[in-house]
Amino acid sequence: MANFQDKVVYQIYPKSFCDTDGDGLGDLPGVTAKLDYLKDLGVDYLWLTPFFPSPQRDNGYDVADYRAVDPRFGTMEDLETLIREADKRGIGLMLDMVFNHTSTDHEWFQKALAGYKKYQDYYIFKDGTPDKIPTNWVSKFGGPAWEYLPGLGKWYLHLFDVSQADLNWENPAVRAELADILRFWREKGIKGFRFDVVNLISKPEVFEDDHEGDGRRFYTDGRNVHRYLQELVAAGGIDGMITVGEMSSTSLENCIGYTNPDRHELTMSFSFHHLKVDYKNGDKWSLMPPDRMALKNLFTLWQEGMQAGHGWNALFWCNHDQPRAVSRFGDEGKYWKESAKMLGTATHMMRGTPYIYQGEEIGMTNAHYTSIGQYRDVESLNYYQILQQQGKTAAEALEILAQRSRDNGRTPMQWDGTAHAGFTTGTPWLGEADNYPAINAAAQVKDPDSIFSYYKQLVALRKQEPVISGGQIQFLYKDDPDLLAYRRWNEDTQLLVVCNLTGHDAPVTLPEGWAGAGLLLGNYPDGGSRTSLRPYECWVLKKG
Repeated sequence: MANFQDKVVYQIYPKSFCDTDGDGLGDLPGVTAKLDYLKDLGVDYLWLTPFFPSPQRDNGYDVADYRAVDPRFGTMEDLETLIREADKRGIGLMLDMVFNHTSTDHEWFQKALAGYKKYQDYYIFKDGTPDKIPTNWVSKFGGPAWEYLPGLGKWYLHLFDVSQADLNWENPAVRAELADILRFWREKGIKGFRFDVVNLISKPEVFEDDHEGDGRRFYTDGRNVHRYLQELVAAGGIDGMITVGEMSSTSLENCIGYTNPDRHELTMSFSFHHLKVDYKNGDKWSLMPPDRMALKNLFTLWQEGMQAGHGWNALFWCNHDQPRAVSRFGDEGKYWKESAKMLGTATHMMRGTPYIYQGEEIGMTNAHYTSIGQYRDVESLNYYQILQQQGKTAAEALEILAQRSRDNGRTPMQWDGTAHAGFTTGTPWLGEADNYPAINAAAQVKDPDSIFSYYKQLVALRKQEPVISGGQIQFLYKDDPDLLAYRRWNEDTQLLVVCNLTGHDAPVTLPEGWAGAGLLLGNYPDGGSRTSLRPYECWVLKKG
């Protein structure tokens, strides 16, 4: 078995995790200060989102220097202390590498602007005039994906913000630079890497207009992407380390390719299809209730498909780009605790590596902001305007942001019931959710019935029961929209996982031979009836 299959990763958004100097921004010493909490939870790796020097146009995903620490997060010495202290607790650090693009503040881009041909070849520039854009592609943040530079008489490609210029991976010098960056961090003691939107790195040979969509079909899972990843992993010396790729609008077939161990690309992939089941007509900014059948079908397709192709999934509901799962797929009111536990069970018992996003283990909810002045996310601020241009009222636009904004996942970590949830003694960069006096870590760590204690069990079970990390999976009750259920098995053990995705009772007829099976884990104290699940109830039954 590969060395990562029984591991659990905890994602930290440092800016919102813990602030030790009172400036309102989380920092690296704040992560070090909370290592014992993370050790108690039982996690094996910490994925830190970018803390590199950055103008922060996209919260650090606009990197200006890949080999340094932004002073607002601390110093290189602080990072070295964190690596060392995490190591002592058996926890490895994973860094977030943004290799599709750099900030336009990066030295490479600045040299390109100054006319250095070498560095112009690091990016995707097209000669032209201001009246003729190279293609009609749309940026992921809205507006055109090209920006004109009058001083150079050239356009440059930016699939994201205008300050995030796409790198030219066709240039071997770029690929060599990026491999060298990985070696630098590996030598510092970093144990793994997460690669941001890495399936977008290979652009087409010929750039052309997209008359069917926004351009993504020309550069998603591009023609050389697998070769480039194999080269990066080999040259960076990271084969055998834990690596995960964020895959934008990807396909099952490609993710099998990215993660099949025989190919020496990545150990696992993030795909996001299951987090679009509440997008009306595929549009993030059009609201609808989650389509539970679509959710079940996507889990089935990806779990059984990756198994057949010897690929490996990263399992997750939440991250820094997503609203909070308990607000989105659960019930943050009457069944807050039950639904948060059920959602954790649903993914942690699957085939793949689970990721816990900071605050998920205590059931943090969406922020419920009421004014645009409370938001900080560039995408949300852009879409507040775009939605009104499309005819929505300001109130309607705010309601959409309240459910969809990335800031929902970025509110300060709720450590305790003191001011600003114990995150900072200063003014937080982003306002905390107002439910922190009730929902916080201090209230849960010692409570055996808490969401935190339940997550501890989920993490521990993955190590105690080899069937969870290494067993086969098959989905059941495929036509029942209320129940997400699957069987896990190996030579010694069988598990049956049944989750009620709804806020009402859901009758169930267990498969033959399961009526008398023992309850390994459940989210209601009395264990339930075995003929019907209560709202958001889940069972993990065990035989063998």
